[in-house]
Amino acid sequence: MEIHTFFIILLAMLLSARMLGELAARLGAPPVIGELLAGILLGPSLLGWVEPTPVIRLLAEIGIILLLFEVGLETDVVRLARTGLKPVIVALAGVIAPLAGGFGVAYWLFDLPMLVALFIGGTITATSIGITVRVLTDLKRQHSQEAQIVLGAAVLDDIIGVVLLAVLYEFSKGGGVSLVNAGKVLAFIALFMVLAPFAAKLMAEIIRRFESKSQIPGLLPTTVVSLVLFFAWLSHAVGAPELLGGFAAGLALSRRFAMPMGVAIGTNPEFAHRMEEQMRPIIQLFTPIFFVMVGLSLNFSVIDWTSPFMWSFSLTLFVVALLTKLMSGFFIRESFAKRIAIGLAMVPRGEVGLIFAEVGRSGGILTPEVYAGLILVIAFTTVLPPFALKFLYRRFPVE
Repeated sequence: MEIHTFFIILLAMLLSARMLGELAARLGAPPVIGELLAGILLGPSLLGWVEPTPVIRLLAEIGIILLLFEVGLETDVVRLARTGLKPVIVALAGVIAPLAGGFGVAYWLFDLPMLVALFIGGTITATSIGITVRVLTDLKRQHSQEAQIVLGAAVLDDIIGVVLLAVLYEFSKGGGVSLVNAGKVLAFIALFMVLAPFAAKLMAEIIRRFESKSQIPGLLPTTVVSLVLFFAWLSHAVGAPELLGGFAAGLALSRRFAMPMGVAIGTNPEFAHRMEEQMRPIIQLFTPIFFVMVGLSLNFSVIDWTSPFMWSFSLTLFVVALLTKLMSGFFIRESFAKRIAIGLAMVPRGEVGLIFAEVGRSGGILTPEVYAGLILVIAFTTVLPPFALKFLYRRFPVE
């Protein structure tokens, strides 16, 4: 690709993602849907102007790692520990039921291979904490009891989801399901997650000390991005996906990270705030590229839309994805309206579901038809819950 051609392609991707993201937000839908539509518009599905070249995929990979860094950065493990058992119950129900339901539908009902069925089940276990927080904030319910339960459960969902993704990633590299490989990955992840916070805190302290003496602006974002990229490389070196490194770096640098046995590692609040503020523009620049790339990877024009498999698979999986998350709120003792609100807030798959699907597609596990069906399910489960929650709170006030 000529350099000037790449420049105009990147311009089109960034501007279309921004404009369609703004439009989606104004319509009350998550901005990620607009960014996904930008990729569909520019890609082979519609205009055919942009192809997912290796350069674009590389930028998108950086976007995924930074996105998971942000998720880890916003994870408050201490607050999660204080919310009691209800978020744990909701999270476990919200992982086990969709995983079992998605796997069962794909493996037994549609006769798909076991590895494909595992990826499908794994994809619909995801909960987008970003979309959930945005909806609850818009409704001014972010400090309510059900919001604290949902946020705690969504944080646990993210942690379990990243570990599950690491295991599925290992299966995709090996071409099949292996309990031995899964055990090795889990052992490496456990060791990595134990040691990473100490290493990150040490590096953060060094960064903070050098920043006060630096004569050149920009030391903080440069060194933090370097740290995230190093963790991504280290994660790959131990046999896990690179994005796990981004998540671990964000988790370790979050305002307060608690280790088992009551050992807490605090971050200087002022330093943590400056780090978040200076990293945010970089994250906001790269993450839309990932969602546009997901849209570019789709080619709806070659999919047989008259195929009974396509529609039956998508609709069945959507119902399973909706009901299994919705029922997670019914495993705890709360009022009926609160249970419904908790279940609905756990439904959006958003960016986390897209990451699962993209790993399955890039690993050659998901066929174009299955991948497209999954994207449709993720899109509908992301768009519908915000409107359903708004209707619920207006029609049935939750106290």
